[in-house]
Amino acid sequence: MYTAIAWVMKQWHALFSTFLDPAAGITWALSIVMLVVTIRVLLFRLFIKQVKSQRAMQEIQPEIQKLRKQYGSDRQGFSEAMMKLQKERGVNPLAGCLPILPQIPIFIALFHVLRRLRPGAEGLYSWDSTLTDQAAKAELFGAPISSSFNMTGDKARELLALPGVSEGGIRVVALTLMVIMCATTFFTQKQIMRRSGPVEGQAAMVQKLMLYGMPISLFVTGFFFPIGVLLYWFTNNLWTLGQQFYILRKLPPPNSPAALAKKAAEKLAIDPKALAPKPGAKPVRTKGGRPAAPAAPAAPVSDAPSPDAAANGTGGSSADGAGGSSANGSAPPSAGSKGAGKRPGGAGSTAPGNRARRKRR
Repeated sequence: MYTAIAWVMKQWHALFSTFLDPAAGITWALSIVMLVVTIRVLLFRLFIKQVKSQRAMQEIQPEIQKLRKQYGSDRQGFSEAMMKLQKERGVNPLAGCLPILPQIPIFIALFHVLRRLRPGAEGLYSWDSTLTDQAAKAELFGAPISSSFNMTGDKARELLALPGVSEGGIRVVALTLMVIMCATTFFTQKQIMRRSGPVEGQAAMVQKLMLYGMPISLFVTGFFFPIGVLLYWFTNNLWTLGQQFYILRKLPPPNSPAALAKKAAEKLAIDPKALAPKPGAKPVRTKGGRPAAPAAPAAPVSDAPSPDAAANGTGGSSADGAGGSSANGSAPPSAGSKGAGKRPGGAGSTAPGNRARRKRR
């Protein structure tokens, strides 16, 4: 593992050396940053599996609570039932640890490589003596990347003997990186809590412990970390923050406002019934060919005469004799007899119309 980490840093250092000074601190600092990028890109698929596993666990939480109430104090029965439920739903609780486990040996390997760097030392792992000496003397803001806040012994004397290097400068750079590292760790844990969604009981206590415990423990141990390791951790936290932001937008927690809005948008996009016109309305298509909002249904047409028309006997209903219906036995008046057919007192077509209205009443 030590050789693999040193080899990756060597490749990135060779790339940056084409346009930067090979012995410059920025060249080695960028090599550490790109080491983080390389590792996180390789672990991205495991991170997606972790998120999907957490989402699946959140979806079956109501059923787990039912099993907990059902079995009560029977822990063995509850464990068997929960394992059966997880197997049926395809949930793997160990998938949540997949991205974390490979990073532990990588962090230890980088710590070991930087700790062994000393000016004038022989070749280290896949590095030759020249590359090892350059890495040991590489400075970040005036502090060697292999130095630490609390370094002692021969290595401290050798590094402090370098021109422009002082113990105060090393401690200022190390302390600044420690504070930034702890702050980014805190915000990373906050985002993990948002990604996981609301939890209760023991899980909530674990979340609070991780939220406040990890930054404090890192600050205490940071006094012994080389500056290159502090830079690695800070860069790793920045990557995690960006990755969490992306995941929260693409895969929001179940039952969160973002998840509900996303489901509603997906249903509207794929449900043809939501775009279908209502009964009685004609679909209106826009220029793009997508159906527009359905128009209101047309009002039904009634064959019944209006009250005024029925009172005058001039409606078109088959019950009135004036309309020319065969129900009352009278024919429509001809064009030449229109004036003769009108008589006072309801003569002509008015009387049959009155009789028809009495029958309907």
